[in-house]
Amino acid sequence: MILVTGGTGRLGTLLVGRLTKRGVDVRVLTRNASHAEHLRLPPNRVVVGDVRDRASLAEACKGVDLVVSAAHGFVGPRGISPATVDRDGNFNLIEAARAVGAAVVLMSMVGASHDNPMELARMKFAAEEHLKASGVEWTVVRPTAFTELWVELLETTGAKSGRPLVFGQGNNPINFVSAIDVAALVEKVIGDTSSRGSILEIGGP
Repeated sequence: MILVTGGTGRLGTLLVGRLTKRGVDVRVLTRNASHAEHLRLPPNRVVVGDVRDRASLAEACKGVDLVVSAAHGFVGPRGISPATVDRDGNFNLIEAARAVGAAVVLMSMVGASHDNPMELARMKFAAEEHLKASGVEWTVVRPTAFTELWVELLETTGAKSGRPLVFGQGNNPINFVSAIDVAALVEKVIGDTSSRGSILEIGGP
């Protein structure tokens, strides 16, 4: 059994679809069961919980062999932030996985480090370090920025103002990767035990 946190998001949806198509038993952790309806999973394969709630993780991890952490905590309502989700939430998830002897595939990001100026990158790195010291079998996947997300931001901001929002001066090269390609890599990593103990980076041109 594979547990996917963040399974209703952009990457998680693609990954769950690939796994279920192969007949893999998948369980999804979500804060709201209605958000998982598009996945078309049996009701007993959707668990309502939150990586910030240790009790819900213990229940979600029962009978699980591997956990994929694809949750992210961009600043949002109800205390959602990189610190509460990408760091503390992943700490909780790693401990829950360790309690049942499950391996962990952690979604991080290219550039994750203790001194990156971006909070998200620092919190992802903290989760990486906790995972490596946890004693569980682990793989870290570090993608660059998702093409689909940035296109969506351009479309959304362009529709509102007629001027798509571009971060920075507009002339900095950015390495984008499709979430489709990242999902394919994560699917491969799940079944490839030789990737355990590795940090894998994936980007585009």
